[in-house]
Amino acid sequence: MPVAATTPLGELISPPGELIYQAIGLKKQFDNGKVVALRGLDLEIRKGEFVAIVGQSGCGKSTLLQMLGSLDKPSAGTLNYRGRSIPDLPDPAAYRALEIGFVFQAFHLLPTFTVLENVQMPMFGGKLSRSQRKARAVELLESVGLGHRLNHYPSELSGGERQRVAIARGLANEPAVVLADEPTGNLDSESALQIIDLLLDLHRKLRVTLVLVTHDPSVAARASRIIRMKDGRVISDQPAAAH
Repeated sequence: MPVAATTPLGELISPPGELIYQAIGLKKQFDNGKVVALRGLDLEIRKGEFVAIVGQSGCGKSTLLQMLGSLDKPSAGTLNYRGRSIPDLPDPAAYRALEIGFVFQAFHLLPTFTVLENVQMPMFGGKLSRSQRKARAVELLESVGLGHRLNHYPSELSGGERQRVAIARGLANEPAVVLADEPTGNLDSESALQIIDLLLDLHRKLRVTLVLVTHDPSVAARASRIIRMKDGRVISDQPAAAH
């Protein structure tokens, strides 16, 4: 049986289809307003969706993902998670740790720790015992096809295998949402396809909301919905089948 993680926003858990994210007039500026990344963006994402966010480099898609994950704050506008303002959360670290699973292009694995230890990292500081953390990590690594690599180090893995470890780590605390920023960007085409297949499989099995930033049209086409951005705004928002 999976080991359940404690949810800090338990009172906000919503039925299927309920609004998870809502952005209204979202703006983000850098360098005292000289650089504008988001220009009054409006957006809604519902529970259980697989949303791909696409657009040219510099359009603001990664900035948006950072806003959703509370890695940065908007300059203006409203950004809610299950009805609660993300910039005003009393404990943003708890939100990131237990509500959100992050998967990045660069993997961000700790090189001096084994695969098993890397996956356990997000669980430290939680309520799970040492044996429970290990069991949860083993379970996750087996679910991404790396049960035979538990005691290997990141340097001993291929790029695709390292991204699988990163995905397992992102799921460590059973997040409600997975935010993936160009998760196939550093991979060859075969490994990229395998990673997207894995994310889709986990999305369906775990019913997790998946928001994925990508520049690859073939990756975006696997989503249920494609949001296209340009110059810090949403310019189209349609089911993937319409593209």
